[in-house]
Amino acid sequence: MDDTPLPDDRWRQTHLGRLLGHAMRRFDARVLQLMARSAEAPLALSNLAARDQVSAAHIHITRHLSLRGDRVTDLAERAGMAKQSMADLVQQCEAWGLVTREADPHDARARIVRFTPMGLAWLAAFRAAVAQAEAEFRAEVGAEVATVAALGLEAYAGGDTP
Repeated sequence: MDDTPLPDDRWRQTHLGRLLGHAMRRFDARVLQLMARSAEAPLALSNLAARDQVSAAHIHITRHLSLRGDRVTDLAERAGMAKQSMADLVQQCEAWGLVTREADPHDARARIVRFTPMGLAWLAAFRAAVAQAEAEFRAEVGAEVATVAALGLEAYAGGDTP
């Protein structure tokens, strides 16, 4: 056996990209946990969240669908997903009553995905859950660190934030 010391590879566990990924998964999991217990979320949807039927992937629709509605291709692009994967999510969310697909008045071949009234209620509950998760983050790391983190991430994301 070779006695040559192995190079230090701890950086693979602690680099910024990995930490950002862990932080996002933790944040999304907390939002879904809050949604499962939300009195604001439609009961059927909060029950789905409580049974882990709603995943972070479904949050992409909540996070990226504009209030005026979007084509699946535009929605997929904003979410950084393949069109077919987004179409599958839209189909599932349509079955749950979150969204509907309507004819595009400008292109008869295209469909526009829009929130339903239940979807808008889900969106309001999502907003409250995000605010709660952000408040918990601030409490855990401190207001100054949270502000610096938010500013740094906003600058790093560049044009990807509104």
